[in-house]
Amino acid sequence: MPSTNARNYDSIAPRKLAFIGLGVMGYPMAAHLALAGHEVTVYNRTAAKAQAWCAEYAATRAPRHADTPRMAAQGAEIVFCCVGNDDDLRSVTLGADGAFAGMEPGAIFVDHTTASAEVARELYGAARTLGLQFIDAPVSGGQAGAQNGLLTVMCGGDTAPFDAVQPVAMAFSRAFTRMGESGAGQLTKMVNQICIAGLVQGLSEAVAFGQRAGLDVNLVLDVIGKGAAQSWQLDNRGKTMVADKFDFGFAVDWMRKDLGLVLDEAKRNGARLPVTALVDQFYGDVQQMGGSRWDTSSLIKRLR
Repeated sequence: MPSTNARNYDSIAPRKLAFIGLGVMGYPMAAHLALAGHEVTVYNRTAAKAQAWCAEYAATRAPRHADTPRMAAQGAEIVFCCVGNDDDLRSVTLGADGAFAGMEPGAIFVDHTTASAEVARELYGAARTLGLQFIDAPVSGGQAGAQNGLLTVMCGGDTAPFDAVQPVAMAFSRAFTRMGESGAGQLTKMVNQICIAGLVQGLSEAVAFGQRAGLDVNLVLDVIGKGAAQSWQLDNRGKTMVADKFDFGFAVDWMRKDLGLVLDEAKRNGARLPVTALVDQFYGDVQQMGGSRWDTSSLIKRLR
């Protein structure tokens, strides 16, 4: 459930929207749009989740659920989407029951899935052929960011549809930024995941070292968190690592999916990512330990 404490929604004219994919991220993102006063139709592969969403937000502007992505998209000015991977994205956009088939010329599809830059460009081209607009817009901030309406969104696509979407999407965003042409949003998210992989591994080694050295690691984190070692990961995951707790949102399975996208793109563009490739292997070790659904800070389990 989104947190609306101290959450001020910008006053903009209500829009007719659709949201496809009500997972850990999509459910609260769609809710923020409804709470901001927009008319939202939702679609989810498991219909019961869409029905539950409509029941929870029944007090907003007549929320509805649809049986197919096409039906959800009919009449929507903007269709938001957050699904699992490239294939999931193609399945909800293309074909007779896909969202593109239900959208009217000029409507905008905004994809928040972390997917490949390749599929973003493919769907951008397919949309343009149909007279539609497509923005790739992966997010950072995790489940807490989605619930609190404080996601960072990195976008690729044309300027005019981006400008039309931005004020609406600020219902669930702290920043909503155009990074360049189609695919640039997905490439920026890859940069984000490269940074996180290295940071989490470094933090894991630091905590494990401090524990082996007999230090009060929570005190250590308090002290170094006021200096050059400070990071979001240290502030939010350091002490949970010490406590051996790994149930905080973004799962190892999803991180490996994202790093697979990164490494595939690096093969295409020639980037050298030795640390990222190594950390990806470390996450594979965590999966073998039974940690597929642990959060990404569980890298430290390998060191204990």
